[in-house]
Amino acid sequence: MKPHQRGFTLLEMAVTATVLLILASAAIPMAKNGLRRQKELELQRHLRTMREAIDSYKQMVDQRKIKAPPIENNGYPESMEILVEGAPTDKASLKIRFLRRIPTDPFTGKAEWGLRSVTDDPDSSSWSGGSVYDVYSNATGTGSNGTPYREW
Repeated sequence: MKPHQRGFTLLEMAVTATVLLILASAAIPMAKNGLRRQKELELQRHLRTMREAIDSYKQMVDQRKIKAPPIENNGYPESMEILVEGAPTDKASLKIRFLRRIPTDPFTGKAEWGLRSVTDDPDSSSWSGGSVYDVYSNATGTGSNGTPYREW
């Protein structure tokens, strides 16, 4: 090579490309796991929010601050929609809302959740209707903790 010629040799370019390929192959799985973990945290937050709303509804019924649902519901809401629309109080014009909206499941992209009533088995995947005692995700798959999303 003459001293006035500059540039990279083919070997230097191949080594650089190989190093970049190795770094990229390590970064892509980390990014995918980060995105999955973010969705899992969002799922946990949405489930907690809905469960707290159900518990608040039950507490308000027990304190007689809102009109009680049918006796067979044991004080739990008849549907998730009543938590959004509002439960009637003794005053006809006043309703108490427990949720602004039904959150979307980050894995399914839909605002559709599995429901359990008081009379359902704790691990049941079908809702017998009547009351909403618990919610769960309809997403298939297993979380990073090894538990299926339906069991969260």
